[in-house]
Amino acid sequence: MEIIIFMSGIIIVLFGFFIKGFYDQKKTIKSFRQKLKENYGKYPEKNYKPEQYENIAKYYLKHKKGYSIDDITWNDLDMDTIFMLMNHTNSSAGEEYLYHRLRTPELNGDKIERDEELIQYFMDHEEDRIKLQLAFSKMGNTGKYSIYDYLEFLDVLGSRDNAKHIVADILYLPAIVFTLFMPAYGIMFLIALMIYNMLTYSKEKSEIQPYIISFFYVLRVIKSVGEISKLNIDILKPNCDSLNGLRRVFKNFEKRSKKLAKDDSNADPLAIFALYFKMITHSDIIIFNNIYIDVKKHVKDIDTILTETGYLESIIAIGAFRKSIGDYCLPKFNHNGLLEAKNLYHPMIMNPVKNCFSCNRGMLLTGSNASGKSTFLKTIAINAILAQTIHTCMADEFHSEFYRVYSSMALTDNLDGGDSYYIVEIKSLKRILDAVALDHSAPVLCFVDEVLRGTNTVERIAASTQILRSLTGERVKCFAATHDIELTHLLEEQYDNNHFEEEVIEGDVVFHYELLNGRATTRNAIKLLSIIGYNEKIIASAEGLAEKFLKTGQWV
Repeated sequence: MEIIIFMSGIIIVLFGFFIKGFYDQKKTIKSFRQKLKENYGKYPEKNYKPEQYENIAKYYLKHKKGYSIDDITWNDLDMDTIFMLMNHTNSSAGEEYLYHRLRTPELNGDKIERDEELIQYFMDHEEDRIKLQLAFSKMGNTGKYSIYDYLEFLDVLGSRDNAKHIVADILYLPAIVFTLFMPAYGIMFLIALMIYNMLTYSKEKSEIQPYIISFFYVLRVIKSVGEISKLNIDILKPNCDSLNGLRRVFKNFEKRSKKLAKDDSNADPLAIFALYFKMITHSDIIIFNNIYIDVKKHVKDIDTILTETGYLESIIAIGAFRKSIGDYCLPKFNHNGLLEAKNLYHPMIMNPVKNCFSCNRGMLLTGSNASGKSTFLKTIAINAILAQTIHTCMADEFHSEFYRVYSSMALTDNLDGGDSYYIVEIKSLKRILDAVALDHSAPVLCFVDEVLRGTNTVERIAASTQILRSLTGERVKCFAATHDIELTHLLEEQYDNNHFEEEVIEGDVVFHYELLNGRATTRNAIKLLSIIGYNEKIIASAEGLAEKFLKTGQWV
């Protein structure tokens, strides 16, 4: 009777733990669902370390082909920060695909209609969006490394053969027989086998451990594919059919991976026993080797699954980004060379001044330092990229062709390579000229801030004039900022002239950041010296020299 009561008590306790675990899981999911609702349309609160960007870029680097945003342009425009503003993803697959998407602008409109259908659907259908986000959250992140690190270096492990592990396990049978008939020799044989397996286990396990982690991630992705299919979201039927077809390829992988997934790191007796069993039999290494063979056969299928799931999560991230910025428009693409925007603004500026422009050719921008020239160039460039990647522009209207976008703006000396600023600059400009001449997949839209600032005035104006003339025509449109007013006269047949102005009001400089027609006519650089507190003699002498040069064209 006491035994029955004791056993009943144990069953009740175990049942209580089960109920509590079930309740805690439901509570966690409910809390996460609420968090997804509340955070949708808010800027993501994520902290990034430099090495994380390396991992995030792995999918892009693996799939890089044809035109993409090069490193100079990406860094000029601070596109890492733009990525951070829209990274509403919950999985590595989504995060890496979103980054790839931003670096790979479309050069035609083939995908726009389907993308817009999905983006708008998940913006309008909160419940379906949250269900899908929950599925992506179960995929989670790969951690320290990208899954593409492991997929790319599968060959490093070489061929994996189970023969030696199986032979070592089979030898336990004669060892046991020896133990029955010749105990002393049998026990020595058993102990020797166990010691051999335990000594070789650590080396083998350390080699495969990183890959086991990546296989677990693939397993989570495959499980999530099953969950996505069960959601019965009609609009995703084509995507789910494709994913289900791919999932069927991995039936054996799923079964074997589940065996590897059991956690033996706990301190309970069963876990400790399981760990020692693995050490003396290499059972998990044998399972891993079978999975490894499967994975090597189906690397392309894994890549396709990651692409499909990453694409769907990037769609949700785009919708969340649109909601977070508030004022946006869908770009309209043309083939007539018109680049036009109404109330265009920069996504990273709080309370921005919005500007309008329309041009069929390039534009020269003049104005003093800090007047807004560089920011305006970046504003157009960023919106041109977003138009062709996430079909979203920070404007009331945005009309454009499909362009290959390049910039040459925030350059520095290359100390490692030994290049001066001027050498870095002319190399940067040459890559744009080469893109125009060598690749005719789409016209080039380029942005240059202070052409050839790294050399003397006479040669700068002469060389800048010819370079900027080379950046005109049907295959290229250039926006350039300059302090050299001479260029606005030399190039007025090829470029529109626009400028930014500032005012000195009550001893202070006020910048309006409004784009104005024509070349700049004001000069406030010397006045700024006075405002900052420079000696009056310096200011007076500088103004005298400037006036003399403007009248005579000579400094002395």
